[in-house]
Amino acid sequence: MSAGTDCEMCSNYVYDEDYEYYVCEMDLDEDEMYRFLSSSVYSCPYFRAEDEYRIVRKQM
Repeated sequence: MSAGTDCEMCSNYVYDEDYEYYVCEMDLDEDEMYRFLSSSVYSCPYFRAEDEYRIVRKQM
């Protein structure tokens, strides 16, 4: 799986306590959602690697 398709490594993939499962915070349009659900090779244009140390590096 390439980096652009690994939702678990994306900072937009968050746990929704109301639904009790993980969701993507980005609003995908109908075409993007179709490509995501129907293709095994999908490069998400909104993928951002989760970087929990980003704030710490800014403080240094």
